[in-house]
Amino acid sequence: MIICNYDIKFKVIIIMAKSQIIGREHEQQILGDIYADGDARLVAIYGRRRVGKTFLVKNFFEGKLDFYFTGSFQASAKTQLALFGNALSETSGRQYSTPKDWFEAFTFLKEYLSNKKQTRKVVFLDELPWIDTPKSNFLTAFSFWWNSWASSCKGLKVIICGSATSWMLEKVIGDKGSLYGRPSRSIYLSPFNLYETEQFFNKKKGIVWNRYQILEAYMILGGIPYYLDMLEKTLPFNKNIDNLFFGNDAPLRREYDFLFRSLFKSSGIYRQVVEAVAKKSKGLTLQEIKAELGADDGGSLTKVMTNLCNCDFVRKYVVYGKKNKGALYQLTDMFSLFHLKFVGSRTGFDSNYWSNLSEAKRNSWAGFAFERVCLHHIDQIRHKLSIKGVLTNVCSWNSPRQTDADGTEWNGAQIDLILVRGDHVSTLCEMKYSQSEFVVTRDYEERIRERNATFVHFTKTRDAIQTVLVTTYGLKSNQYSGVFYDTVTMDDLFRAE
Repeated sequence: MIICNYDIKFKVIIIMAKSQIIGREHEQQILGDIYADGDARLVAIYGRRRVGKTFLVKNFFEGKLDFYFTGSFQASAKTQLALFGNALSETSGRQYSTPKDWFEAFTFLKEYLSNKKQTRKVVFLDELPWIDTPKSNFLTAFSFWWNSWASSCKGLKVIICGSATSWMLEKVIGDKGSLYGRPSRSIYLSPFNLYETEQFFNKKKGIVWNRYQILEAYMILGGIPYYLDMLEKTLPFNKNIDNLFFGNDAPLRREYDFLFRSLFKSSGIYRQVVEAVAKKSKGLTLQEIKAELGADDGGSLTKVMTNLCNCDFVRKYVVYGKKNKGALYQLTDMFSLFHLKFVGSRTGFDSNYWSNLSEAKRNSWAGFAFERVCLHHIDQIRHKLSIKGVLTNVCSWNSPRQTDADGTEWNGAQIDLILVRGDHVSTLCEMKYSQSEFVVTRDYEERIRERNATFVHFTKTRDAIQTVLVTTYGLKSNQYSGVFYDTVTMDDLFRAE
């Protein structure tokens, strides 16, 4: 049980957050500080769907929520208002009529809160993007309510939340109108890392799996608590995946489609972009995506890419030595990667598809997915390499097969993760998924040395070059393993950060 004590001028407030909240220590500290403050505070929490925003707020403020209302997906303004009136009637114990508009709805809420005697009051409005239906004037009414009354109501804490990250950033956090600068604090809730996923399994689910199995689950489901919570401890891992994706009425079989529809109004273009980017391991430039889709409006596509990055589907990274020019967009969402590879729009799956999948096909996917896991754990890699305090830029690099002016032929090369350090060292990371210690062969050592020489030749870098292996069970020592300066293992990726 987490207990936070805040000594303020009129009393000590003790906030008790239930022990079932896994991780989120920093976010809980922020919420505790906000609650302890005597002034009115508006807090905006955002993050991709299913990441645990509602769970965090409802459990942290359990017994302290004075009003809670959540929007309904694709419901009309009339329906939303009716549900708001019902929620207010149920909470207050008195009968409120259906508000005729959102201005009246917030007038009702003001009346209810004004009659409550306690010093601190907490209001939680969930899924704001769903409440803000076209022509409903919800945001206008909300901002008027906040600016004209709520912001001066001592001790009032208003928590607003939304899964449509792009909407939250544009309409609330980055708003240049009536809500400009109004949120006291914004909180971005990211997916679990491997450490938090292990804690979730052990403490919440009672699942006792080894780290290799947890890693495999992460490569499929990502660090999304809602998906991880569907795993059953009484079933073998493979059977769990069969039930979630391939069995009759599998609960996650259609989740991919709903995920996009619930996050983006024009979900079709977002799906097209994600599926285009997924085709290339290294990702695509904006121009390549535009060509792939046959898109005409580069400005609209830029906004789509920004939204996908903000929602944790895609990462934007620079190519070594090119700063922002020629930046690449790479699909990093684990759930989407798995869905597009194995589920897609196919029908007639064997309900034991995953259990029966050939080892070759599974290993091919696992190598690709493991690289994405590493990209989600850059801080852990830097910690293992003892460079957490060193300014570090993350980039990638690739070069096609080509011939120099003097006739020298160079094979093509690609490096997916380079840590460009402020101490004039470039760390080239090799990410390899293996079911045992990774063995460097003579041919593999030659390829690494040739690739490094190609990198130095074409980038003209003056940095010292270190080659690091990131793998599951470590590196088997032999006459060729010296090609790697250091090794980062699966256990290192599980470090708390």
